Amino acid sequence: MPGLSIDTTSGWIEGVRRMPSPNHDARPPGVLPELIVIHGISLPPGQFGGPWIDRLFTNSLPPDAHPYFAQVAGRQVSAHVLVRRDGSLTQYVPFHLRAWHAGASSFGGRSACNDFSVGIELEGADEVAYEDAQYASAASLIGALCAAYPTLSARQIVGHSDIAPGRKTDPGIAFDWPRLRALVEARA
Repeated sequence: MPGLSIDTTSGWIEGVRRMPSPNHDARPPGVLPELIVIHGISLPPGQFGGPWIDRLFTNSLPPDAHPYFAQVAGRQVSAHVLVRRDGSLTQYVPFHLRAWHAGASSFGGRSACNDFSVGIELEGADEVAYEDAQYASAASLIGALCAAYPTLSARQIVGHSDIAPGRKTDPGIAFDWPRLRALVEARA
């Protein structure tokens, strides 16, 4: 997904699918994104495709559509962007706003990572290899983010498990960190 461009006034990626989530609010005054958090998500767990992630992030997940959904329906969560298995992107929250992706978290001695981070969800599961297209799209997105927001850096990319150890495991053991970092560095 080469050539991504972010409109820093609106906070939206130009030319990608938008599915605005109500699950966001303003970042604290003067706080800019300084950290990129990589997540993994699948709904139902281990199943890919379908409308369920969109429905979760837009508060319209039917709790009776799958037994697992009763546990997560009604949670007010979001991410800035989802990278599907085919590499396509959906943006839910503009980057200058705070998406609700990290929960109880800390990084570098600072708590509440939602305040100063961008949340990128990759459709996947901890033990399932991510797709080539996902790594390429994520690297392109990270490059565009670093170009648009000078406070972001390719060195400030972590997993949800890094900022919420013991509580979260994503993006999981199947995520190839060296591969993502090499792709990001090649775009820098």
